[in-house]
Amino acid sequence: MDHYLQKDLVINNRELVYKGIFKHKELFNTINKALEEKGYHKQEKKTEELVTELGKKTFVELRPYKYITNYGKVLIKMKILLDKVTDTTHNNKKFQQGDISIVFDAWVLTDYEARWGMKPFVYFMKGLIHQFIYKWPLETGFHGIVASDTAFLYGRIKKLLRSYTPKDRKFTSESDVMKEMEKVISSS
Repeated sequence: MDHYLQKDLVINNRELVYKGIFKHKELFNTINKALEEKGYHKQEKKTEELVTELGKKTFVELRPYKYITNYGKVLIKMKILLDKVTDTTHNNKKFQQGDISIVFDAWVLTDYEARWGMKPFVYFMKGLIHQFIYKWPLETGFHGIVASDTAFLYGRIKKLLRSYTPKDRKFTSESDVMKEMEKVISSS
């Protein structure tokens, strides 16, 4: 099941932006742990690093995926850009300082041809029914799974980044972030 005949974009270009101090290792550990908790297989598509006068610039593209059934999987594409990153010390602890941008796309990938045993007529009718008349409950659930998992991942990263900022600022809670993501997803 290396090819997928239908690709549904569930979340498109949802961006998380942060400027300030952070720990590079903690950021990627948080991402990896959240993906493991949700049962995703980690897949790194691309990593680039460039040293400039303003600091280090790192681009990482991750494409973690999770099989839901034999014919369907969900995929979260994350484009992580760390820009103008320099090492700094804050309260006698070592940190990195710079700009972080993480862009999320979430996809549902299905291969009904494999499911229906390559019977062209059945495959064609299934596609028509699925597209215009009725979506089977399990398949409809794929969208909710990837949307919920993406909101979970977004919330975990946002919570970590908030932990680096002064405590006197007021921030939204992780549950509020997840509710906001669900609203954005349902309005798509």
